[in-house]
Amino acid sequence: MDRSKLYRRFRTLLIANRGEIACRVIRTARAMGLRTVAVYSEADRDAMHVALADEAVLLGPSRARDSYLNVERLIEAARKTGAEAVHPGYGFLSENAEFAQACLDAGLVFVGPTAEMMTAMGSKSGSKALMEKAGVPLVPGYHGEAQDDATLAKAADKIGFPILVKASAGGGGRGMRIVRSAAELAPAIVSAKREAKAAFGDDRVLIEKYVDNPRHIEVQIIGDSHGNLLSLFERECTLQRRHQKVIEEAPSPSLNAAQRETVCAAARKAAGAVNYVGAGTIEFVSDGKDVFFIEMNTRLQVEHPVTELITGVDLVEWQLRVAFGEALPLKQDEIKLHGHAVEARVYAENPTKNFMPSVGRISTWRLPAEETGGLRIDAGYSEGDTVSPYYDAMLAKMIAWAPTREVAIDRLNRGLEDSDVRGIVTNIPFLSALITHPKVRANAIDTGFIERELAALTSTAAAPGELEFSAAVAAIVNDERRAAQGDTNSPLNSPWHTFGWQPVGRRQRSFAFRVGHGAGHGPEQKITLNYGSGPSTLVIGERELAFTIAPKEGGFDLTLDGVKSFVAAVIDGHELYLRTRNGRFDLHWVDPFGGETEEQTGADKIAAPLPGTVVAVLAEEGAKLDKGAPILTLEVMKMEQTLRAPYAGVLKSIKCKVGDIVQEGIELAVVEPSGE
Repeated sequence: MDRSKLYRRFRTLLIANRGEIACRVIRTARAMGLRTVAVYSEADRDAMHVALADEAVLLGPSRARDSYLNVERLIEAARKTGAEAVHPGYGFLSENAEFAQACLDAGLVFVGPTAEMMTAMGSKSGSKALMEKAGVPLVPGYHGEAQDDATLAKAADKIGFPILVKASAGGGGRGMRIVRSAAELAPAIVSAKREAKAAFGDDRVLIEKYVDNPRHIEVQIIGDSHGNLLSLFERECTLQRRHQKVIEEAPSPSLNAAQRETVCAAARKAAGAVNYVGAGTIEFVSDGKDVFFIEMNTRLQVEHPVTELITGVDLVEWQLRVAFGEALPLKQDEIKLHGHAVEARVYAENPTKNFMPSVGRISTWRLPAEETGGLRIDAGYSEGDTVSPYYDAMLAKMIAWAPTREVAIDRLNRGLEDSDVRGIVTNIPFLSALITHPKVRANAIDTGFIERELAALTSTAAAPGELEFSAAVAAIVNDERRAAQGDTNSPLNSPWHTFGWQPVGRRQRSFAFRVGHGAGHGPEQKITLNYGSGPSTLVIGERELAFTIAPKEGGFDLTLDGVKSFVAAVIDGHELYLRTRNGRFDLHWVDPFGGETEEQTGADKIAAPLPGTVVAVLAEEGAKLDKGAPILTLEVMKMEQTLRAPYAGVLKSIKCKVGDIVQEGIELAVVEPSGE
């Protein structure tokens, strides 16, 4: 094929994606002088990537299949805007060979490998056969076309248990089952095939030897159209949950220099087997001694920034230059490793509720400044944006670089601790607990680490103490001051009402707080603020503490009994969020006039816990239900949650149907208790 049709210089780039990766690509493309075109769905009209691009095209409704996965609309968007090239980002259509071919057929440059390369490496079975031929180390396994039970059982017996049954197509842990004995094999195959068919439209499976206590190592590679193929060192991606990466670092702390060269050479050999062009990742599993090929990802990875920070290479820029038809600017021996980088994926999810996605408006977005203190932030959201239920829940990536792994971890943790995102629930406290875990610091981990340590990593925060309750009073007073600054007629602007000032005498003000949001829980903590002609004090229990505050960006300095510390604070009505040196705390300010009217949702209310889509109705009106019987299933950000009967009774009514998009708190069904 004429290479000029595949790789040529262009001036306008369409980014067929959303969120932080779309923003990431737009920034580099614009820095290279390219004109950028964003695409968006109805749910993303006000998204950050839309605002960053030079132009933006509405693709269609919010569902991905009607927008970001609609090949025809993407090609039409390129035609309308004069885009000459398409960058797919990651996820969505980034590894879809049909999309890559459709771009070529439309006369567009696809910033990535060809459809043939994707097809060759996209099948787990096919790619393993190719790797075996190329001499790349493989986990012992069966990758054949025959899928009958007898063939699979014979293969499993030959490999030896434990084994792993995996979907041949797709990824993300779907269609994957660990089998530890022959008796478990048949049902595991049936289950894996069913899930693979539903997720990928292909029920073929492969069988591999299961590596106990494995580590996940991957190598970044990139090739150009002139036959050059480079590896840019490896990444350690062992900290995973449900086969999804959580923390990534580069280089791997598990490999010595000789092992590093061995795995990088194997990665180059793997990519060379298909004469690979573009950025990609060769993934390996390690038993602590040897590494074995798993699969190839024919796209840019989420975790590419850690590689960029240790090599000084902008991988998106290199992708674009390869798409221009240029040769790679460096040779293999010119790529040097500098320091260590660690990345954490910040998600809108609640770790204390089985990592359920959290959707809604981001009321507060405070992350450390980019490129300061060894930190880099790749974000797709900002304050005021709405996290919708339609897409992946990743908000941003925080990446830290330092000369050593220990300092990089400390910098990343400081960045996480200094971050405050409100209006939704995030996994930031979980990430901080994870990277500071002693075994993580000691690199004594495997891919099952998070699941084993989940209880400790998601344990509830410490109870608030004197500092936190004092900070709550300070937050309220500071907020009232700020509100009054714009109102010259406010009584708070009068010197007679200014906190800490009075010509003579003392004044008092009482506060009461409970732990938590809503109406809070537990006993009230009462606090008295004394202020006026002398120093201000707080009375908490039997103690009276000297008390001063000084406003600062994002919060204030609180001096309590001579000790000054910074407090980050967010107030929403009577709800207070505080971050002190002791951690993060939620408090409820009890209405001083007794007007506590917060609506309480009973445990028996069958309502949507989050905005989502009804994907299944599992019971009929009039049906007799046992306690816990399934009634309907909601899909929220690609995850399903089944709502169940709170007690034995009769299903009186269903207030929704399959396909309905429902908001949080909407009642979906009514169960009449049986009275037993």
